[in-house]
Amino acid sequence: MAENPALTAAVASGLPVIPVFLFDEVAEALPASPAWRTGLGLGMLSDALEGCGSRLILRRGPALQVLSMLASETGAKAVYWNRLYDSDAQARDTRVKAGLKEAGIGAQSFAAHVLHEPWTVKTGQGGYYRVYSPFWRAVKDRPVAPAEPAPSRISAPEIWPHSDKIADWDLARAMGRGARVVHPHLLLGESAARTRLDEFLAGPVRGYRSDRNRLDRDGTSRLSEPLTYGEIGPRTVWHGGMAALNAGLPGAETFLKELVWRDFAHHLVFHTPHITTKNWREGWDSFPWSSAETADVLAWKQGRTGVQVVDAAMREMYVTGRMHNRARMLVASYLTKHMMTHWRLGQAWFADCLVDWDPASNAMGWQWTAGSGPDAAPYFRIFNPETQAEKFDPDGRYRQRWLAELPGPASDDALSFFAAIPQSWNLSSDLPYPSQPIVALGEGRKRALAAYEARQF
Repeated sequence: MAENPALTAAVASGLPVIPVFLFDEVAEALPASPAWRTGLGLGMLSDALEGCGSRLILRRGPALQVLSMLASETGAKAVYWNRLYDSDAQARDTRVKAGLKEAGIGAQSFAAHVLHEPWTVKTGQGGYYRVYSPFWRAVKDRPVAPAEPAPSRISAPEIWPHSDKIADWDLARAMGRGARVVHPHLLLGESAARTRLDEFLAGPVRGYRSDRNRLDRDGTSRLSEPLTYGEIGPRTVWHGGMAALNAGLPGAETFLKELVWRDFAHHLVFHTPHITTKNWREGWDSFPWSSAETADVLAWKQGRTGVQVVDAAMREMYVTGRMHNRARMLVASYLTKHMMTHWRLGQAWFADCLVDWDPASNAMGWQWTAGSGPDAAPYFRIFNPETQAEKFDPDGRYRQRWLAELPGPASDDALSFFAAIPQSWNLSSDLPYPSQPIVALGEGRKRALAAYEARQF
């Protein structure tokens, strides 16, 4: 519960504090994996609050309506929360603030989700940054406040309001049998996140500059999941990375740049909210992507394109709820360029499958790779999955780990894929691996380049 300025302010008021999680109009739109992971995180938060003499109250319904009712029930004088920056969250927060203040209830939001709030980072002309490199230069030397410590005790009310039961929300329903397979791979709760940060800074950060691209190594921090759910805060991670940088550890600056890349995504989603639903760059609406859910798109989702590194990545996501960042670029490039399929289909599939799903990072990542987004230079870059695999999985360990149909004994991870997928797919490890890619690499590259050359921007 560290780095939670809303909670810190509430505790500092000296008044009884009622921690509440609302499954509101924004949460109702959560895709399958994020909804399920939210429920698991709430269980961890509930346990932590009980250790401070408090408890978590769960309610479901429109935010303003539910908060108004809770305030009436409890006599609460103020409501505090931490801000998000996508358009849906911003609209909800605006409604809540206006409605509560009209009712004479204090309403205050705080900065916790990013290092630098979007409106605080401006170009020399007073606008927002559209390119990452100058954004990094603008913030890299800015002071970052230390994280607030977790409270040891939280003042409780004399009478607790009614709470829903998390089981009644059935947040795992859309996950189906995949939940059992993904669960052991999760990084759940604040303690696990802090341990992972310490482990990363004690070792892997040294080689992060190059190892973060190696599919066959544990070279990344894997902190995107707890960052998404607020189980560790960006300031905590930043100061850990800065300590590593000041200690002269190679890779620390690259790690800090990746943390700021996350900030950049939220900077863009705030200033250009259409990035989550439409082509970010002008002129891309006429680009001849297909939006059809074809048999080839299904094969891509199932990890059966016939391109080994693409298929391995898709299966990694289905088993662990995560995907290596280099692999994300490869599968996105193959879908949007070799297959000439709209990035929106891939964006939606990632949203359903990723436990570290973040609306800003997911949208920016897909549009960056597709060519329609920010920093997409050159936008016509087409990754060759085979040469990328030779470079970043030179011994084939990543592909062997996730593809059960390859020669040799199948790993437990590879076999887990068949236990996680929908039974309606009718797939098993006994099926032969595709003998040919659904779109040959040379043919797909040629077709994509022709489309870029013929574009009408």
